[in-house]
Amino acid sequence: MHYLFKVRWWMKLYSPFLTWRIPNRKREVFLTFDDGPNPGVTDEVLYILEKYKVKASFFCLGKNVEGNVELFNEILKAGHVIGNHTYDHADGWVSPNSRYSVSVNRCESVFGSQFFRPPYGKITPVQIKKLRKRFQIVMWSLLSGDFDEKLSPDKILEDLKNNTKTGDIVVFHDSIKAKNNLLQVLPAYLEFLNEKGFKCSVLRKRKRYFLFF
Repeated sequence: MHYLFKVRWWMKLYSPFLTWRIPNRKREVFLTFDDGPNPGVTDEVLYILEKYKVKASFFCLGKNVEGNVELFNEILKAGHVIGNHTYDHADGWVSPNSRYSVSVNRCESVFGSQFFRPPYGKITPVQIKKLRKRFQIVMWSLLSGDFDEKLSPDKILEDLKNNTKTGDIVVFHDSIKAKNNLLQVLPAYLEFLNEKGFKCSVLRKRKRYFLFF
């Protein structure tokens, strides 16, 4: 499986309208969770976040929200932020623009949000131009790799500890595939953040995010 754990500086030049990091002076990092809500995973994540008094941002699939409305409402009740992740995990590099727009719009018809994250991080300039008028398009600076069954929880945690910096947007997945790694790594990572004086914050929409970092 090929993916970048840590986003390279040159990727941030792809578009000034993509949010890769959120620079700040408060030692804030931004935990995000993709692909939920999923029973048996998202509810466990919510329990862990509540235990550590942490807020996060959840990029949800429209079809999963439709099938798990009560669980989605638990995310909202807990004070977490939600974001559009398309209706059915559409791949922006493969899907025709019209098909991609339908998936984004269908998700928006299920729940509204000012944030959008493209599945797989794949999005074209044409799609960016269209979607940036309606959403803040949020990418990431650290990809946990929790979905990779070849990675051990220890390896994932080690990489996160060695690379976390102020302003990082960190991606986890509240999916069935990532469950084993996620539920082992998340509590330990939150302990690490607390020990190092990092604060977990939810995404906030501000124009300065759109600047090159």
